[in-house]
Amino acid sequence: MSKAVSQYKTQNYKQSDFGKRAFDVIMSAIGLIILSPFFLIISIMIKLDSPGPVLFKQVRVGRYERNFKILKFRTMVTDAEKKGAQITVGRDSRITRVGHFLRKSKLDELPQLINVFIGDMSLVGPRPEVPKYTQYYTKVQKRIFELRPGITDYSSIKYRDENEILALSNDPEKTYIEEIMVDKLKLNLEYLENKSLLTDIKIIFNTFLKIIK
Repeated sequence: MSKAVSQYKTQNYKQSDFGKRAFDVIMSAIGLIILSPFFLIISIMIKLDSPGPVLFKQVRVGRYERNFKILKFRTMVTDAEKKGAQITVGRDSRITRVGHFLRKSKLDELPQLINVFIGDMSLVGPRPEVPKYTQYYTKVQKRIFELRPGITDYSSIKYRDENEILALSNDPEKTYIEEIMVDKLKLNLEYLENKSLLTDIKIIFNTFLKIIK
């Protein structure tokens, strides 16, 4: 590859990244403003349903392999990670009544708009994984760390019912690491090679359709 071609690709990538970031900031700000009443309602529902904080914070691996704290509405009992695995299987007994509804409707992901606004995440990008599982990534798979992690992506659409899939396995964690995670990373690498604003809009639209269905 010539130096001129390499410089052109680098410049084009930076322009694309700037446009994606601008889109993220604008849309996440609008989303936070419009959805603020729902944030309040959901917060009250969580507090009435079970003791503990409204938000759940968990360390995930982000862009350039830097750790950050992802935000979600709490859907499980307090200290759930100390009472079981970091993946949830089927109707996990740690999930609260309100939590089950929030997970099914994906409303538990709404606080991640804050992560997007401050730059930890993007609206569309590879779903951020916990450090425990990123240690299994190959050198090629680690290319996804070139991107900001996202609220949704191709794998979020394909594995929307991941909990139910894992519930059918005799060894859910092994199934996740050796099958589901591998397929997710394959989809993420495909996104990396073909990312664009139009692709992001299509993924967001398809995510909404999947939730509605």
